[in-house]
This record gives sequence, structure tokens and C-alpha cells, in this order.
Amino acid sequence: MTKKNSMKNKVKNIEVNESMEKNSKDNLKITQNLDRIQHKIIVLSGKGGVGKSTVSVNLAFALSEKKYTVGLMDCDMHGPSIPKILGVEEKRPTATPTGFNPIMVTPRLKVMSIGFLLSDTDSPIIWRGPMKMGAIKQFIGDVDWGDLDYLIVDLPPGTGDEPLSIAQLIPKSDGAVIVTTPQDLALVSVRKSINFVKKMNIPVIGIIENMSGFTCPYCHKDIDIFKTGGGLKASVDLQVPFLGKIPLDPNIVTTGDSGEPFLTKHAKADASKAFTNIVEKIEQIVNKRS
Repeated sequence: MTKKNSMKNKVKNIEVNESMEKNSKDNLKITQNLDRIQHKIIVLSGKGGVGKSTVSVNLAFALSEKKYTVGLMDCDMHGPSIPKILGVEEKRPTATPTGFNPIMVTPRLKVMSIGFLLSDTDSPIIWRGPMKMGAIKQFIGDVDWGDLDYLIVDLPPGTGDEPLSIAQLIPKSDGAVIVTTPQDLALVSVRKSINFVKKMNIPVIGIIENMSGFTCPYCHKDIDIFKTGGGLKASVDLQVPFLGKIPLDPNIVTTGDSGEPFLTKHAKADASKAFTNIVEKIEQIVNKRS
């Protein structure tokens, strides 16, 4: 072996050792952070447009209203909408000696999203899988979440890089909540989501049927715009719990656009009552399994 090749091998070995040491430190930070979080719940959907992020926000807010300390982690790298829904898109994380702080929405609700790190909200994130994996590792390991009762992880639609990353980084989650709308097209994707989490050995907490029915404000008749009952049928067919239906409510849209909490602004609405009932079921399922 020439001196030149020997030197190259030494440099390569140093780089490998440094990489292994960094991964070991990262994994230790992730483990230490996760140990301070009592319950980890993953929210996902098989397709886009089912209101998954809105459901995640309102579930997290409802849990915080029950005096739990809650973290909300937005793992949608390409379409981070949670900062806008919560009205905190102008805020930026602050650095700490060990990482950085999440954004405090209320004294009991913390949130982290790639949206807080973009200089321009119109700038696209053009990343391949390894970069997204790295960002999610930082969200778990470098964010100073502190002691949490619940961490809600909002994933982008589908079964790609981000869900796979979360399944690897949080192997002992309490389970997944699948969000769907009632029509047949969405339910095809629900089955894929259920099969995905089962293959990843993630427990299924249950299915939420969003946009399920609409009450006309003029004639007060119920209208099934996207059909109804599909989520319940899927839960029976796939033998997983059904958590409940959330009706269409225009106020969910207006409060999301204005960054106001729907549950407090419209506490008496049928959708607010549905969220409250769903949270109670999730509590029961998670506590029973614990």
C-alpha cells in the first residue's frame, strides 16, 4: 500500500468515526427528550385535503385546555400550515445552550415547524429524504420540549419519507390517529395508512371521520356533502377503533385563516363538541394501553 493510499484510508476512518460519534450523540439527545414525554401520538392521512393539520391543531389545543402540557410537531416539510392555523407564523425559535426553544402558543401548548425557519413563506423546500430525516431528528433531539404530557406529531399525507422517519425515531409511540373524509376515494387511502402503521409496528389509536355532514344554517337540515359513515365502516372492516365524526363548519376555516383557536371561539359548535369527545376517547385508549 502506498503512503498516499494509507493517508486516504486514515482520513476515511476518521470521517467514519466522527460520523458514528455524531449519530451516537444525536440518538442520545433524542432518547433523553423522548423520555421526558409521557405520550406520543402520530396523526396521519393516506391523502391530502382531509383536514389533517386542522385536526392535529385542535386535538393539541383541546388536550392543553384539559390542563395537559402539549407539544405539537409539524413534520410537513413541504407544506407547513400549522404556524398559520395557530397565528404564530411570524415568530422565530430562540437558541439555547442545548438546541432551541419551541414556539409557545399558550402556557401549555408548544409548537415546532419548519415554517418558523423559512425567511420567506413562499420559498419551497426542495429536499430529498435524508435532509428531511435530518430535520425531523433535530425537531425531536434539538428542540427543548421539556416535560410534556402529550406530543402530537402532524405528518404530511401519504406513507413516504416523513412517516418512515418518525416510525424509526419514535419506535415506542402510543399510536396513530388516522384522519379521513367519508367518501370512497379517501377511504381507499385509509386502508393503506392502516396497513402502513401496522407494518411499522405502530398501534392504531383509531379513525377520525372529518368533514362528516353539514347542517344548513337556513333550513337546519343535515346535508352529507361528502357522504357519511365511511370512516365507521372502515374501522369495522379493519377492526380498529372509531373515534368519531367532525362535521363541516365554516368557522373552522375562518378561525384557521385568522389564527384563532376554534375550540374557544366557538365552544358550543357541534364540531367543538366532536373534538372534545374524540379527545376523551383518545385519553381512554392511551391510558388503558399505558
